Amino acid sequence: MKITGCELRRIRLPLVEPFRTSFGTQHARELLLLRIVTPEAEGWGECVAMSDPLYSAEYLDGAEHVVKRFLLPRLAVAPELTAAHVAPLLAPVKEHRMAKAALEMAVLDAELRAARVPFARYLGAVHDRVPAGVSVGIMDSVDRLLDAVAGYLDEGYLRIKLKIQPGWDVEPVRAVREHFGDELLLQVDANTAYTLADAPLLALLDPFGLLLVEQPLAEDDVRGHAELAKRIRTPVCLDESITSARAAADALTSGACSIVNIKPGRVGGYLEARRIHDVCTAMGAPVWCGGMLETGIGRAANVALAALPGFVLPGDTSASARYYAQDITAPFVLSDGHLQVPDAPGFGVEIQPDVLDEVTVSSDWVTLDSLR
Repeated sequence: MKITGCELRRIRLPLVEPFRTSFGTQHARELLLLRIVTPEAEGWGECVAMSDPLYSAEYLDGAEHVVKRFLLPRLAVAPELTAAHVAPLLAPVKEHRMAKAALEMAVLDAELRAARVPFARYLGAVHDRVPAGVSVGIMDSVDRLLDAVAGYLDEGYLRIKLKIQPGWDVEPVRAVREHFGDELLLQVDANTAYTLADAPLLALLDPFGLLLVEQPLAEDDVRGHAELAKRIRTPVCLDESITSARAAADALTSGACSIVNIKPGRVGGYLEARRIHDVCTAMGAPVWCGGMLETGIGRAANVALAALPGFVLPGDTSASARYYAQDITAPFVLSDGHLQVPDAPGFGVEIQPDVLDEVTVSSDWVTLDSLR
């Protein structure tokens, strides 16, 4: 496949309500979209880096710069290009996994559209729909939290994830468990907000029968997570710490976690995400698909990924309306607690041009001939 050009488009989508985590509150989602153009087809990729380097070291301005300055030129000189070639070609550039993932994603979409192959079939998916969970941000009060959870359960979500931080942990979890009962699939996500010294506090979550506690400690504290896992009964799941299949294998072997959250952007792309799935499945560890407030492009790809056999826990593959009043693709709609896996070529969704234009902040067209 030969790339003739790439459009880098920055968009801003207002959220239906603010989303608060331990590292900040979002009122809108700013994203970098990549449109790869080839003689055979076009493909779309989505960079999930945030505006500020708070979830990870990557951020949108930096991602756009590294794509134009360092990543696209490496693809421009490649004599042959498929999605499988992207990661090796970009490997000399250290880190910047979210930027690399967006490029691999766009190439993959174009490649599969040209071949008329759906992404789910390409991955080896075994389900045509996947169970949906929802992530509930930190609230101003427990009463408001209970109202929010009740609303999501009424919509049909099969699993609730509560964001937690010091001062907002045991009591909100207790309230949700007592109000909605032991049958509710419930888990928590700390986004690195605690230290090992908080182990006695985190152990207070054990009586509530949580599916897991996600990323309680710093992303580089694998040893700390292994020690924490010995001190609490709630299973430990890693998110930010898992950057590759090797990192997943190391974390599982060391006892730092027993469950893995797979976010393709965080690990450098969907091909590495599939490798992580394969490693975890071989090691007997369940995986689930995390979310980064993606548009319909990333949501479609995540739903297909979550249809692989090792994804045995509901992921953060929420309906589009959970975050956006108007998405840039046709919305994903919850049906009986599940989302349908797209079966059209590529990622299986189409951009709505009018909506895309409305939310576009800037657009830059780069011809690859100019980079050679």
